[in-house]
Amino acid sequence: MANGGRNNRPRVHAGTWPPQAAPAIGVARPGLGLWPSFIATLQAWVRAETGPGRLLPWVPVAFGSGIALYFAAEHEPVAWVAASTAAALCITALLARRQSWFPWLVMIAAMASGFAVVSLKTARIAHGVLARPMYGVALTGFVETHEERERTDRFVLRVATMDSPRASIKLERVRLSVKKGTAPKVGSFVELKARLQPPLSPLRPGSYDFGRDLYFQGIGASGFVTGGIKAVDPPTEPGLRLRYAAIMQGLRDAIDARIRTTLSGDARAIATALLTGRRDAISPEVNDAMFISGLGHVLSISGYHMAVVAGVVFFAVRALLALIPVLTVTFPIKKWSAGAALLAALFYLLLSGAEVATQRSFFMTAVVLTAVMVDRRAITFRTLAVAAMLVLVVAPEALVHPSFQMSFAATLGLVALVQGGMPILLASADHSATARAALWGGREIAMLTLASLVAGLATTPYAAFHFHRVTPYGVLANLLAMPVVSALVMPAGLLGLAAMPFGFDGVFWRLMDLGIQWMIVVTQWVAALPGAIGRMAAFGSGPLMAATAGIVMLGLLRTPLRFAGAGVLALSIAWALMVRQPDVLISGDGHSVAVRGRDGRLHLMRGARDSFLLKEWLAGDADARLPNDASLSDGVACDAAGCVTALADGALVALTLQADGFADDCAQAAIIVTAKQPPNDCAALVLNSATLQKNGATVLRYDRGRWVAEAVRPDGIDRPWSPAVPDAPEPETGDRPATSRPVDATPAEADVQAEEQ
Repeated sequence: MANGGRNNRPRVHAGTWPPQAAPAIGVARPGLGLWPSFIATLQAWVRAETGPGRLLPWVPVAFGSGIALYFAAEHEPVAWVAASTAAALCITALLARRQSWFPWLVMIAAMASGFAVVSLKTARIAHGVLARPMYGVALTGFVETHEERERTDRFVLRVATMDSPRASIKLERVRLSVKKGTAPKVGSFVELKARLQPPLSPLRPGSYDFGRDLYFQGIGASGFVTGGIKAVDPPTEPGLRLRYAAIMQGLRDAIDARIRTTLSGDARAIATALLTGRRDAISPEVNDAMFISGLGHVLSISGYHMAVVAGVVFFAVRALLALIPVLTVTFPIKKWSAGAALLAALFYLLLSGAEVATQRSFFMTAVVLTAVMVDRRAITFRTLAVAAMLVLVVAPEALVHPSFQMSFAATLGLVALVQGGMPILLASADHSATARAALWGGREIAMLTLASLVAGLATTPYAAFHFHRVTPYGVLANLLAMPVVSALVMPAGLLGLAAMPFGFDGVFWRLMDLGIQWMIVVTQWVAALPGAIGRMAAFGSGPLMAATAGIVMLGLLRTPLRFAGAGVLALSIAWALMVRQPDVLISGDGHSVAVRGRDGRLHLMRGARDSFLLKEWLAGDADARLPNDASLSDGVACDAAGCVTALADGALVALTLQADGFADDCAQAAIIVTAKQPPNDCAALVLNSATLQKNGATVLRYDRGRWVAEAVRPDGIDRPWSPAVPDAPEPETGDRPATSRPVDATPAEADVQAEEQ
């Protein structure tokens, strides 16, 4: 039996063997037979999603999930334990690579690795954070960065010495504001006196944590210079990093000075922002219009700008090399062009300050150009995965930054469009109508519209969460403005940079001006359209994580399982819309209280001016009013002892400023906010400055007959950028003030503080 007996087995013929054969998988039996069929189909889809080549794009998702778990922890993890656990899981996954559960183990190991990486970085950069305001602090140090703002300048000082009678902590870096035009040069060594404030905490629970952002920049306090700044001889030579920073700052200043000779106003400010990343002098009107219209991304150097720079250099170099026939035939000029584009992208990264969004863009561009140089496909999910891993390993804190979230969401949508939607669009039937449309750019317009729509939809959850706004006309604005920016503004800017050493850059700045003026016209027109300002009330991180899961599923899954992502996304939208807004909002210093009245809107009681805080509160409430709107004080009664206003059910909320106000407030109000110590027999719910200093900004909701409080720092939370505040001793009598000193800022100082944050 040479054939091993294989031909002796009975052959199956239709209708003959066996006559009672069971139906094939996928054919449902009547009744419960449908369920096993569905389970089998589902298992087949899962096997397909976990098959060879499908694992890599999910690794950065799991890695980022581990980073998110780190930021959700109540106290700082032990770094060496996290690192050891991650190493053990990685080794286990490597040893089990031939097992069926290998994909799941890889995901667990990646999650543990993300948790460990950010834990180790936090331990590596650990530094002091100011807990209470300090006045008249004498500082010396090197100036590391310099920014121009709308009304002030600010710079980062690397502290060499710090002298204050109340100094109990050593700060490594502080960020200081000064009068416009008086900031010292980068690299200089200065001595000055400053008033220092702790990094700004979230203005309401769940809002953006400015202090966390500053912590990972190595900044432990912010403040204002209170006197003159004196340049002195440094005790030591500035390091290589400072010398590099001074050179790059000098280059940015030189570029800005050349642009100033030709352009002015918003055109000059936008041109400088596009080339150097300095978004400092754009007028509030144009800046607001840019974000309302959906073109605010143009002002932040990110993937689009990096792609344009690399693309222009790539095609320009390739076109020049193609003019020499011997090079075209003999050498790989495409790879040479990719190398030149990579160098140009690196220079643009350094020139623009290498912010996190720009780093992500450079890594993505570098991976794409490297793929071109090694003859691999450039635009793939693997490319995106490698870029994401590079960013998260270098800067894991970027995960919670809106620029990272929006940038990668948009890129994921565009890569999915390139791999799924673009081939369908490009493979249209060959007939005369299609040919005529393609000849007149119809296909390109359709692709640009589709790309803008996909990118806009992918970033909408993050814009709604962080900025409380959506852009209904974003596709229209991008369709009208971005072709001009891509074809005229950015190429003219690059040519201007190249022509600067030769003195012929003026003509290119004027070309930039034409395109920028068109962009400004488009933004202002779109921002003025009815319904252009889409507002979204604040919602928690839960709906945002659900939306992220839906976007990832839609982008990465290839089987019909991906449609489950649309369901998850729909649930996240419903969840966000159903979040109940608070009845009372209380600032961290206790100076401002917003109460939701009978009209459903917020009414404000305040003992100090803080327009930035109020602006954020109104935005989070989807309220179109401005901080100076007179209706904010409707229904609020104030006297020397304090203020009082009514909730929707008529119960009173009091802001008690003087101790003699407790007699009435304790008898009549349901809630009292005060910097004083109330009587022990006060019947109201009291939040004093000691409580607020410990827990931070607090919101209250009335639920089932009781008040439920949610604070920025609930009991038990203790992180390096937001350390727990110990309980302060209570005063012995009701007339004594609370232990924390309230900060009474003048209107001018309050305005500068709002801009500082």
